[in-house]
Amino acid sequence: MAYTTINKSTDYFNTKLYTGNSSTQALTGVGFQPDWVWLKDRSATSSHRLYDALRGVTKRIQSNTTAAEATEADGLTAFGTDGFTLGSNAATNNNGTTYVSWNWKANGTGSANTDGTINSTVSANTTAGFSIVSYTGNNSNAQTIGHGLGVAPKMYMIKRRDSTSAWGVYHASLGENKYLQLETTNAEATDTGIWNNTAPTSTVLSLGNAGYFNNASGGTYVCYAFAEKKGYSKFGSYTGNGNADGTFIYTGFKPAFVMCKRTDGGTQNWCIMDNKRGYNPDVQQLHPNNSNVESLGSGDTLDLLSNGFKMRVNDGDKNGSGETFIYMAFGQSLVGSNNIPCTAR
Repeated sequence: MAYTTINKSTDYFNTKLYTGNSSTQALTGVGFQPDWVWLKDRSATSSHRLYDALRGVTKRIQSNTTAAEATEADGLTAFGTDGFTLGSNAATNNNGTTYVSWNWKANGTGSANTDGTINSTVSANTTAGFSIVSYTGNNSNAQTIGHGLGVAPKMYMIKRRDSTSAWGVYHASLGENKYLQLETTNAEATDTGIWNNTAPTSTVLSLGNAGYFNNASGGTYVCYAFAEKKGYSKFGSYTGNGNADGTFIYTGFKPAFVMCKRTDGGTQNWCIMDNKRGYNPDVQQLHPNNSNVESLGSGDTLDLLSNGFKMRVNDGDKNGSGETFIYMAFGQSLVGSNNIPCTAR
């Protein structure tokens, strides 16, 4: 498999840190116009805020709750060519409070997609393997929606917008009859109906009926879908060893962002770590399933290495002995036009 033609990963994903001012604030330095912005207060307890270009500015959902989409007029108010603009909402722009934003580039406000049995609107970046999908459920079995990626996605996360409902997370390492929930610490659950026991294809992903949280009649949904791009993104699984000299996970690039979750049991947190919040091995973590401030957990967290990442803690959230974890990772390394990976930086 050739490396993707992404020459600079920060053209498609970047982490931006900022400090709030309780007023209007235009944040720049992202490096592109983001289409999905995930915001979290680092130094005070507050829910995660997720915004995207398909749903439109001021429309937020939360990774750590089942709440429906809400309009916050003073939240994220504009997507700019090099970042985004915020209003005075304390959850995203409180004076003196520190925040993190994770930013992905899709393809703007999207276009109609008729590949599936349910029509959708899709904002797809086929180069970077990321798409945002909006659709309305119909409560019928064996339904499909187009994702626009051109290759089968390895992971997707679906949230109902118009009503209280759980998140549903598909990961290829779990298979087509299992799912996770982003807002909980729950282990994987088994159900042959939720994804209709069908793997995604290069054009569509499959849904169950209204007995699940992805296809209620008249329900409106958003889906974030990811395809793997060699040299830029990786979606896989690993087994922890319960040791400070932890498991090494090969990605083929130096990670800039890692999200992981234990899947085989227990009640462990989802964890997000990135290359902007701390230095190896003291990389701060945040949890998509709760509103907590960032922390080091039980100490040293992980090393972000030139070709992967290595856990540096005996921690049930990330490296419990014999436990199984899934992960998603995005890179900070460069890959040249000759498809040869350059030195990570």
